[in-house]
Amino acid sequence: MTPDQAIAEAKSGTLRPVYLVLGEESRLASDVVRALREAITRSGIPGLNDDQLVAGESTAQAALSAAKTLPMMAKRRVVVVKNVERWQTESKQDNALDLLADYTERPSESSVLILVASKLDKRKRLVARAQKQGFLVSCDSLDRAQLRQWIERTTAELGNTISRPAAELLGELAGPDLSGVADSLERVCLFVGSQQPVTEAAITECVVRLRETNVWALVDAVGRRDVGGALKALAEVYDPSDRGLRLVSVLAWSARQLIRFEAAIADGLPPPDAAKKAGAPPFKARDLAEQIKRLSRPDLERWLVALADIDLNLKGGSKRPPKAVIEHALIRLCQAGARPGQRSARA
Repeated sequence: MTPDQAIAEAKSGTLRPVYLVLGEESRLASDVVRALREAITRSGIPGLNDDQLVAGESTAQAALSAAKTLPMMAKRRVVVVKNVERWQTESKQDNALDLLADYTERPSESSVLILVASKLDKRKRLVARAQKQGFLVSCDSLDRAQLRQWIERTTAELGNTISRPAAELLGELAGPDLSGVADSLERVCLFVGSQQPVTEAAITECVVRLRETNVWALVDAVGRRDVGGALKALAEVYDPSDRGLRLVSVLAWSARQLIRFEAAIADGLPPPDAAKKAGAPPFKARDLAEQIKRLSRPDLERWLVALADIDLNLKGGSKRPPKAVIEHALIRLCQAGARPGQRSARA
């Protein structure tokens, strides 16, 4: 089941005796555990029927003993066991997962056992049984579309609104880890104020302290094959504190938006409709149209490949200084894209 489905079960009060919350996206796992715990302990005395254990510090036997203990003055007891993956790697706890799997065959109806792990061998009987019986909650990293939807939903919960392109931009800058995305989103919402829209300009100002017009100036210079202009624009937007990684994310987001716009124009859509299909507001249609006059589809595809290479090199793939990595890639882009007889401007 998905995290949303597990949270919906918690809200409905229809709870299972065991949940295996499995996946490396810790924010989703925390949301699920919090919702389940709140649903179970809501009507009882705080802390009285709420056991929280950590695998490795406690044994599987201790967790099962807590789960089999009858609740006091409440309908259910909740037992949360974190870092269950430790029992998979510690030799003295080799049978811990099997003990948990045995328990799931006849669990206590007066307890909810919540097992939390970042990664487990899918061949283990516990995981196989969780999948078969439907108590496995998958908390894997979100793909781009899922991340956008999560941002839109979380923004609404915070009392603000956000457009699709703005949500995509925030995902590029702060993702894929949801904890980082949530922190950035909360800061932007505080910046724009209660019930105000979260705009692309606000995101670039708060998350990267970068004006969107400066990013487009860099894209425009590459489109003109203007090496000097590209390096000058880079000097204005480069942030050494993050080695330029967030700048690369903004550029990748811009390039994908241009590719979607160019494809929509090629399909015969008028510029305002093409902008909307690309995930941009209609008033940006003129700017996008000007950009694709200078950057053809092959140019844009080469631009995305170059940005992927830059991202890899900035994360340890090159021994060059970060800014030099980006400068070298921009120079190559301008020169590779130059048409016969066309000379690039010198830096």
